[in-house]
Order: sequence, then structure tokens, then C-alpha cells
Amino acid sequence: MIEQLGLSTDAITLSPLKLFLEADIVVKIVMVGLALASIWTWSIIFGSARSIGKAGKQSRTYERDFWKTEDIDAFYKTRGKEDVPSARVLASGVQEWRRSTVTKTQDNEGTRQRLATAMSAAIGEEIDRLSERLNFLATVGSVAPFVGLFGTVWGIMRSFSAIAAEQNSSLAVVAPGIAEALFATAIGLFAAIPAVIAYNRFSHRINMLEARLYRFADGFHATLSRELEKGA
Repeated sequence: MIEQLGLSTDAITLSPLKLFLEADIVVKIVMVGLALASIWTWSIIFGSARSIGKAGKQSRTYERDFWKTEDIDAFYKTRGKEDVPSARVLASGVQEWRRSTVTKTQDNEGTRQRLATAMSAAIGEEIDRLSERLNFLATVGSVAPFVGLFGTVWGIMRSFSAIAAEQNSSLAVVAPGIAEALFATAIGLFAAIPAVIAYNRFSHRINMLEARLYRFADGFHATLSRELEKGA
């Protein structure tokens, strides 16, 4: 049956390595580029999973300990410089509070606005830091399938060129080029699918952390606002 279709056993049992080695130089470049993008994607996935998970866990613990304290100044003195997103939000609020209340005449409403602005800026910096490399995942997820498709189109064009050169339209002539082309598409999907899944997942987790930090900032802002009312 195989011989009747004009295919050899080798053509059917082509390995990925053999597909790569026999591919056209353009298809090889596409495959190598996609393979490198896939490796870098997985590196970002593992690194981001670790950093985002660590930031969320440490922030929960830090906020829980903060709300248990009765002396904000003492807490800030001992734990205000920890490498935790919530700690940096707290530090921005405390520093702005000290700058705004150092004078005898205070503008309470202005102080509240400056406190909110300072802590919002700190939250923005934390989110930017955590999401810094996610743009690469989005790029790979959207571009890799089209790069693989380019390799597919090129491989099919090469197959048609082989048909014209040999004046033979049997599957034995066109199958290798088509197989190489489809392999390029497979590599593109292999790079794109994890990138898209990871990007969506990490974006969701970062959004949750951002909401947590804003709730913490709002709570701390309310605490400082009560202090302003006491001093009024």
C-alpha cells in the first residue's frame, strides 16, 4: 500500500531531527528562531511564576502582621525596609506623611491627596516590575503562529518547485517539503500556546496582587486620615 502511494518507509518515519536537517535554509532559520523563543518563553514562565508567587505570599504575610501592630512607627522602624511590595507601599506612605506633617500649619486635604498619590505611585512601580517581561510572552503568543505559518508557506512553495523541476507530482516528491513545512507550524504552536496561557494566568495574578496592594493602601490611608482628624 505504501509503495502504491509512492512513499518510502523513511518518508513516513521522519524524525524531528531529520525534518530539520533536510529543511530549506529559510525553514531552518524559522525553526531555530521559534525554538529559541520557546526556550526563552519557558525561562520567563518559571521566573515569573516564582517572583509573582513570592510577592503575593510575602505581601499577605506582611499585611497581616501590620494590621496586628498597635505602633506603626515601631513596625516601620523594624520592618519598613523589607523587600516586599506591601513594605514599599507602606514606606511611601510613611515618608510622605512625615514630609507633610513636619510643618506646624497643615493642609489636611492636601496631605490626604499626597498620601494617596505617593502610595499609588509605589503600587504602579511594583506592578511594572512584576509585569516587565510579560510583554515578551504576549509577543510570542501572537507572532509565533504566523512565523511558523511563514515556514509552512515556504516549505509548500519548495514542494511545488520540486514538482516543476522533476515534472513529477507523486507524493514521494512533495511529502518531504510538506512535512518540513508542517513541522515549522508545530514549533510555532509549541512556542505560542504556553506563552498565551502563561500571559493570561500571570496577568490575572498580577491584577489580584494590584487589587490587594490598593486595599492595603486604602486601609493605611484611612488610618493616617484619622490621625489627621485627631490633630485638627
